[in-house]
Amino acid sequence: PRYMARGEGAYLVDIDGRRFLDLNGNFTTLIHGHAFPPVVEAVARQLYSGTSFSNPTLTEIDLAILVCGRVPRAETIRFVNTGSEAVLFAVKAARAYTGKPAIAKIEGAYHGCYDWAEVSQTSTPETWGPAEEPASTPYYRGMPPSVLNDVVTLRFNDTEGAKRLIARHAHRLAAVLLDPMPSRAGLIPPTQEFVAAINEACRSNSVLLICDEVLNLRQGYEGASARHGLNPDLFALGKIIGGGLPIGAIAGNREVMAVFDAGGKKPALPQGGTFSANPLSMVAGLAALQHLDRAAFARLEALGDRLRASLRRSITRHDAPFCVTGLASLFRIHPKRTTPIEFRDTITSAEQATVLRELARAFALAGIILPTAATACLSTPMTEADIDHVSATFDHFLAERGDLLDRLRS
Repeated sequence: PRYMARGEGAYLVDIDGRRFLDLNGNFTTLIHGHAFPPVVEAVARQLYSGTSFSNPTLTEIDLAILVCGRVPRAETIRFVNTGSEAVLFAVKAARAYTGKPAIAKIEGAYHGCYDWAEVSQTSTPETWGPAEEPASTPYYRGMPPSVLNDVVTLRFNDTEGAKRLIARHAHRLAAVLLDPMPSRAGLIPPTQEFVAAINEACRSNSVLLICDEVLNLRQGYEGASARHGLNPDLFALGKIIGGGLPIGAIAGNREVMAVFDAGGKKPALPQGGTFSANPLSMVAGLAALQHLDRAAFARLEALGDRLRASLRRSITRHDAPFCVTGLASLFRIHPKRTTPIEFRDTITSAEQATVLRELARAFALAGIILPTAATACLSTPMTEADIDHVSATFDHFLAERGDLLDRLRS
C-alpha cells in the first residue's frame, strides 16, 4: 500500500513527498477534498468545547434541518456513525413498520456490512443462477442460510424481473433496498422504465422502498433519488454529510420513521449509539454542506461531463475496447466495448483485470490516484487543468499500451 502523510485540497502527499491528484476521495467521501478550511475551522473550534456528549446539540438540529430541507421525501432524520449502520437501521425500520422479515436487493450492489445487505454482493457466473431467477448467494463463509432465505435478489435495470419477483414475494417483503446508481455493480444509471417499475411495484404491493444514497447523494443538491424519479420511504445517508468525519443517517417519511419514537414508551425500534450525532461529525457535516450549494454541484457536474466526454473521445480515437459510466462527479472506466446496463455485464476476465491494474499503475506514475475497477470521483478543489491531466493520462495510456489493447481485442 501507498502510505500517505497529508492531504491538500484535491491532492494527497505520500510519506516520500510525492503528490497525487486524488480520484478516490476516501471512497467518494471528501467532496471538498482534503483539509477543507471551513471544516478544519469548525472541528478545531469544537475540539475546545468537547468531543462527545450523551445529550443532543444545536448543531445536530441544524444539520438535520439542512439535510431534510434539501432531500425530497426526507421528513425526519436520525444520525448514526457509518453508512453501514444507516442501512442496518433502515432495514430494521422497514421490518418494524411492515411486520415482514425479508428484503429485496440488487445483485452485485454494495450496502455495507449488514448480513442481509451483503447477500449476492459478490455473485459470480458460477453462482448467480438464471437471469430470470437470480440466486441469493453468501458473501462470507458461514453466512447463515436463514439470511439467504430472507433476501430476494433482483437484477439492476431488469424491469420485468423486478415487477415479477416483488409481486411474488410481497407477502414477506418489508422493503426493496436500492442504490440508485450502484457503484460496485458498475456505476450504471437506472433506466426510466426500471425506476417506474420499482416505484409502482413497491406501491402496489405494500413494500417499502429504501434508497441507499450513502455514496450517491453527491449526484446533486437534492440527491440521486430525486434526480432519477425514485420515491423512497426511507433513505440511508452518509459520506459527504459528515465533512470527512464518521457519519451515517436514516431519513424518511414521518410515519415510517415513527418506529424510532419512544414517546414515553418503548419504541417499536430502539436505536442509539455511543458516538451517534457526536458534535465533531455534526459541525464538520454542517460546514461541508453549507459550502455545497447548487452552484457547487453545477460546477462538479460540468467537470464530470467534461471528463467523461474527453475519455470517450480518446476511446473512439484509439478504437480502444473501453467504455465509461457514471454521472455528475462520478465515473468508472470499464475494459469493455459495450457499456454495461447491469452487474452481470461488468464482470471482468483475468485479462481485463490485468489491464485495469496496469491502467491504475500508469495513472500513479503520472501523479494520479485512480481506484482499480471501482468508482472514481471529483472534488470541488479540482480545476479544468486537473480534469485535462486525467484525460491526457488516459489518452497517453491508450496510445502507448497497444500491446494491452490488442490482448483485449483478441
